[in-house]
Amino acid sequence: MASGNDIKAATATYNSFIKMATWGTIACVVIAAGVVGLIAS
Repeated sequence: MASGNDIKAATATYNSFIKMATWGTIACVVIAAGVVGLIAS
């Protein structure tokens, strides 16, 4: 576990990871929808 002084840094890193994972997921869904749209047309 992180010591008391590292909790703020760990929380910031975790929050950054969650934001990037969320935006990455959204981007993948948009790209996949575009590819499906191209294939369907």
